[in-house]
Amino acid sequence: MRARLAFVTLGAALALTACSPRQIADFNRPAGDALDDGSFGNATMTNQMVMTSDRAMAIDMTRRFAAEVPSTVTFAFDSAALDATAQAALDRQAAWILRYPFVVFRVYGHADKVGSAPYNKALGMRRAQAAVAYMVARGVPRARLQAVVSYGETRPLVHTEGPERLNRRTVTEVAAFLRPRPMTIDGKYMARSYRAYLDSAQPKPTLQPADVAAQD
Repeated sequence: MRARLAFVTLGAALALTACSPRQIADFNRPAGDALDDGSFGNATMTNQMVMTSDRAMAIDMTRRFAAEVPSTVTFAFDSAALDATAQAALDRQAAWILRYPFVVFRVYGHADKVGSAPYNKALGMRRAQAAVAYMVARGVPRARLQAVVSYGETRPLVHTEGPERLNRRTVTEVAAFLRPRPMTIDGKYMARSYRAYLDSAQPKPTLQPADVAAQD
């Protein structure tokens, strides 16, 4: 019995010796450990650099826009009507936007604190919609004014509970870039990366069929 046990133990030791250190390391490695073959990290870094570059460019262009044209339009109390001053400002905004066909803009609507919060949010939206409709009528493609957002009374320029014209406003800013300068991560790239991560979690056998045949 002891001789048989010794023989089994010796056979197991020989089998482990036949396994290369690389095979054992592959079996014990954490999931996702073998993803970076020298190209995965580079692709990730490039993707991050593109997004960072686009955000920096958007911030820079927003500053230029505000410096060269009036980016803010104000409104009368409880009104979304565009007076002559507002129309003149939006004319200049539209002309500037048309000079940069690869840029998408966003218009934010605001209100003062007179009235309820839900009413002021709806009022801010009507003001933003009025500004967008005016610029579209001046030739700006609607797709270039991609989003209309209302902050209502939540972001006042002047902190007061009373009526304040500076708080009754719309603000136009750069939002994104049309292709070939996307500001979002490529969804197909992320899906491929996730599948590669899952595949790496599958343990590899320590012995190959050729190794077993060689031991017989």
